[in-house]
Amino acid sequence: MPFIAENHFQLILEVGLIMFSTIVFIINLVPISLSVITFVSLIASAIFTFLFGIDLVLLFMSFGHNEFTHPFGPIALLSIITALASLSVMENSGVNVKGLKNLIYALLVAICIFGGLMHRSFFLLWILGLFIGSLIISKSFRKKSFLTIKRILILLGLGAAGFAILELVSIILNMEVFSPLLRIARIEENAYPSLKMVLQNTRLIGHNPDSSFWGPGGTGFAEGYISLPMTFILMFGLSFPLFYGVLVTKKDMIDYMLPGIFGYAYDFGYIVMIGLVIFTIITIILGLKMLVVYRKRREVNNKNYLGKEVLLIGSLTAFTTQALIGLFVFNRTINGVALVTFIFLAALVLAHTVSLKRD
Repeated sequence: MPFIAENHFQLILEVGLIMFSTIVFIINLVPISLSVITFVSLIASAIFTFLFGIDLVLLFMSFGHNEFTHPFGPIALLSIITALASLSVMENSGVNVKGLKNLIYALLVAICIFGGLMHRSFFLLWILGLFIGSLIISKSFRKKSFLTIKRILILLGLGAAGFAILELVSIILNMEVFSPLLRIARIEENAYPSLKMVLQNTRLIGHNPDSSFWGPGGTGFAEGYISLPMTFILMFGLSFPLFYGVLVTKKDMIDYMLPGIFGYAYDFGYIVMIGLVIFTIITIILGLKMLVVYRKRREVNNKNYLGKEVLLIGSLTAFTTQALIGLFVFNRTINGVALVTFIFLAALVLAHTVSLKRD
């Protein structure tokens, strides 16, 4: 493969390798104490709360909102779950964390409200992420699970109430952008023809060039339906096919209307899609195995890995949640800038498997 990528797929692989190498280097050489990780996670949570809040205000003003929830939603989840895991470590050590717990819960609720109003996909990601994170934390610290049948039903009820409130807000303010029913209607209207097009034209490698927007002149592989951010590609002057302006509506058939497995299958082929699913499963399994290793070391009173353990809990939760939503619900949750986030989270999880070999 050339050092300078010749298509979107090669660039994604190269960025992934560079990011993985960098994060392995950082985790091996930079001290990662529990206090540092807790402080950074709290600061990051506060920043994302502010960022999502400002973006929501701009949406109400119909002026220059940026939709930060797609690329940064999983990282916000990483921050909150890491902070919650830190609380568990402190509680086990007998530290009074009442004030800190109230702060984290306040940030958690604020991010949920601001991000959920911006995007329904974020609301799904947040609720699922909290569920997965709570489960991992309870298993890692051998605690009784926070999630009982009653609480699960309450969460489901809150989720349903949230969607109902969003629909009511859209009616009262006459702003269809908040309407979950409108989004569902758009998916119902466009998902079937999009799925039909994908299934009829996807090959083991790439797709039928005549079926893409670029037509017979296209390559039939890595044509920009799945890509890193456009600004990132333009910064390096790479001559890749990119979707601009009205063309984005053509990309939306893949990017918004279908789950990620179909988007990746169409642009890269079934083999790459299967490889992505296998990579995701392996990453999750390795992350869970490393958590077992960290837990065993903590239980013999080895406190050297507490920071890495809570960071891994947050990273694994965010990666798993983004993978589930991106691959099986909304492709946009794992495409564009969000794809950089996905690669970053995968590297954060896998880097722990390398760092432990030195011990």
